[in-house]
Amino acid sequence: MKKELRREIKQDEFTSWMEKLIAWGEGHRDEVRIGVGVTMVLLAAFGALAYFQSHRSQEADRAFRDALAAFEAPVASELPPEAERPAGQVFATAEDKYKTAAAAFEGVERRYGSSTVGARARYYAALSRIELAQYAEAEKTLRDLQGLRDDELVSGLARVALAGLYRRSGETDRAVEAYRELAAASPGTSIPRDHALQCLAETLEDAGRFPQAREAWQELVQEFPASVYTPAARARVDYLKAAGTSQG
Repeated sequence: MKKELRREIKQDEFTSWMEKLIAWGEGHRDEVRIGVGVTMVLLAAFGALAYFQSHRSQEADRAFRDALAAFEAPVASELPPEAERPAGQVFATAEDKYKTAAAAFEGVERRYGSSTVGARARYYAALSRIELAQYAEAEKTLRDLQGLRDDELVSGLARVALAGLYRRSGETDRAVEAYRELAAASPGTSIPRDHALQCLAETLEDAGRFPQAREAWQELVQEFPASVYTPAARARVDYLKAAGTSQG
């Protein structure tokens, strides 16, 4: 009986509330119509914004893929003799290829610069500039990108590319410093420490700094025994020991 009484009371309260609501609506028809109209306008605006953002994101992805296709396209002179011509674009020279890729990526960055795709396009544009030996332009872009806080992957890749740029352009001291900083980065960063150590050791060895190179190789072997770089690192340690290198 008590449960049924409570149920009846709740039903009566709900009925009373609905009657009051209907009565209020009857007395405020203009306000109700305006409120419904404003709600419909807002819903339409939100829907249009969502569509625009989705459409723009798809356009950005498509433009980035087209630019990446140019960056990864083969060069005619690099194809094996008598090999079947691959589908898609084939460039006459590497210079043509990277000029095209750089322009395409920079176009993506201009149109979608505030997005993740825009940042990644800037990174690939810098790689293209490196291949064209346009080191000053590439360095400026990579320095900007390594400071990104909202895209850790692009930031980390930019730091690696910047170190590689220094190595490639003959700025060995700056390359070594950059690789040491990467190797000393805290665990959990986007760039593996074993990769940074491998690049550091190779840079030191190429520069003739054999004792330092051997130390870097040895550090890689000791800290990362299961790394894919370790077999080659062990071989380099053994070679440098056997060679008895003493240059600094």
